[in-house]
Amino acid sequence: MMTTGWGFLPWPRATRRGACQGGGKGYRKSVFDPFVNEVIMRLQGKTAIITGAAKGIGAATARLFASEGARLVVADRDEEKGREVAEDIAAAGGEAVFHACDVGREADVRSALDATLRAYGTLDIVVNNAGWQLNKPLLDTSAEEFEAVLRTNLTSMFLFTKGAAKIWMEQGKGGSIVNVCSTFAVVGSPGYAAYHASKGGVESFTRAAAVSLMPHGIRVNAVGPGTTDTPGLRDGARDTGDEARGMASFLALQPLKRFGKPEEIAAVIAFLASDEASFVTGALWMADGGYTIV
Repeated sequence: MMTTGWGFLPWPRATRRGACQGGGKGYRKSVFDPFVNEVIMRLQGKTAIITGAAKGIGAATARLFASEGARLVVADRDEEKGREVAEDIAAAGGEAVFHACDVGREADVRSALDATLRAYGTLDIVVNNAGWQLNKPLLDTSAEEFEAVLRTNLTSMFLFTKGAAKIWMEQGKGGSIVNVCSTFAVVGSPGYAAYHASKGGVESFTRAAAVSLMPHGIRVNAVGPGTTDTPGLRDGARDTGDEARGMASFLALQPLKRFGKPEEIAAVIAFLASDEASFVTGALWMADGGYTIV
């Protein structure tokens, strides 16, 4: 939205895709500001690390960030697909490197942050997207499985948040963290006890981190995706024993009668990460097609 001294104007800024310098297909997405007659890239000059960026929402976010001018570290355990995302972005004229990372291991988190500084010399944005959606009823979930889900989905966010905050404080600058939460942070279901617990923790941790890091100019927010058409969704459908029937049952629960797209979630993440959201911290922004309000 455009702003003036009177607040928000009632129309959005027009967006269009452009080609990379030198021509050809590119990820450069530009925003045209009619008041100053120039093209603006919201994340130009920013450096970001995105976890779980090999596919789904993470990959869509990496591509969108590149289109907005960000330099990226694509962090994931899936080396083949992660490298593919980074190489696609680089081939299209963006800046991206891949770093193998198991987000549940503190040593891997430190290594990923160090790799970002080696590659670009700085860090501005962390997107904590990696997660594991264990589809098991509470009574069938072992303590080991429960702890593993928490380590992947919640402890990893603590580790990246703490590590990034220390970097920013040492550099005397602020930063932006976006945690990928879930509608399951605020609603219940019978089959995902560990996942619910982890995402409820993400929501609460986001608020606590936002308050703790506010004095240092660090914003911490979360996005709550609804049911989004990703490889993980289809894995969950297969876990029901019949993928087609599982997908149909998921779709029947959607108020908008469709699934979200990874690109739609990525758009919210990009906004929260950008300076356009400079007055937003500690928020959980639902991007769920109305799932949590009906």
